[in-house]
Amino acid sequence: MIRMFGMDVDGVLSQGGIFYGDMGLELKCFHAHDGMGITLVRKAGIIPFIITGRQSAAVVRRALDLGIAEVHQGIDNKLACLRAVVSKHGVSLDQVAYVGDDLPDLEVMLQVGFPIAVGDARDQVKQVAKFVTVSVGGRGGVREACEWVLKLNGQWEGLVSQYGSGGEPGDRRG
Repeated sequence: MIRMFGMDVDGVLSQGGIFYGDMGLELKCFHAHDGMGITLVRKAGIIPFIITGRQSAAVVRRALDLGIAEVHQGIDNKLACLRAVVSKHGVSLDQVAYVGDDLPDLEVMLQVGFPIAVGDARDQVKQVAKFVTVSVGGRGGVREACEWVLKLNGQWEGLVSQYGSGGEPGDRRG
């Protein structure tokens, strides 16, 4: 049973592009589908968390919007951070899913029970993943990962049913 869902940011939760503006402004683009996936994970009682090597106010804002309380930025040693996070919540590493895309994510992915790579992850990351999304980072990859985790836990159907059937395919209701 997966009890925690972790992710990197650049190239996973965002597309990986970093936009700099005047006076130190940094912008990132996040996808609504990924946000909905994290919302579903939270509704299922799975604790989402972020571990990223960079620091950005945009990440804090996105995490706040999504109800992610465990946000760890500017982390050089992701594995030590992961161990502290799971210990705080009384979860074992084999109950953790983590989504990564590049070399700094490897040591975390090698320790968790459910390593996941986004579709455009580096080959070394894909090789250690138990699941590789079709969608790329920042464009639905996290949503796919969330759905995979929820299906593994046997929680997907129950969550989907809370939203109703939505009518027949192609039926557009306003």
